[in-house]
Amino acid sequence: MFLWVPSRSRLAQPDKGIFLMRHRVAHRKLNRTSAHRLAMRRSLVLNLIEHESIITTLPKAKEIKSFAEKLITLARNDTVTARRRAVALLNDRRLSDEDAEHKTVVSKLFKVLGPRFADRPGGYTRIVRLAGRRLGDGSVKVVLQFVDQALASTGVRRRRTTKSGSSGEVSSKSAAKPAAKPAEKAEKAEGKTPQDAESAESDSSSGQPDTVDQKQ
Repeated sequence: MFLWVPSRSRLAQPDKGIFLMRHRVAHRKLNRTSAHRLAMRRSLVLNLIEHESIITTLPKAKEIKSFAEKLITLARNDTVTARRRAVALLNDRRLSDEDAEHKTVVSKLFKVLGPRFADRPGGYTRIVRLAGRRLGDGSVKVVLQFVDQALASTGVRRRRTTKSGSSGEVSSKSAAKPAAKPAEKAEKAEGKTPQDAESAESDSSSGQPDTVDQKQ
């Protein structure tokens, strides 16, 4: 007996306000085919394990974050089964540094990163937004790194609390500028420059009176 089941497009009726929920639609397509998307995810995670910090766009970082953390959880138990599972998910690529103690990415994953996060119950990576955007399409750039890595000193946004209690984001470049001195602010308000103030102080210390033109 043949049972006809209507498609999702037939069930949805937007003109009548009937919409279908996005059940079992969990991942981003990132405007790529499935093969290209899987290869890109594998390449980004390999670079993250090798360098422990990468710069990418926000949607890509959110997409590979869970995949990288699952690999770290797998690496906490250094067994033959876990290594075979990791090799199946990743290419066992050689590290760029030939003098490194661990020659491959999977070896570093199980010998370095696994024991490092052995006592941490999840949350091995973090996403930090950068101040600038990518040229061309204006995508938001972020830093995806492990939580034990230090933040970059340039271009990373941080949170600050104002006097009113509201918090706002400020870049490290703007935060590095020193505050103006109160004396300089008063001189600017009076229309004087710091050079004029220094010349006036030198004249007063020398005891020479200022010459003033008097009208006849």
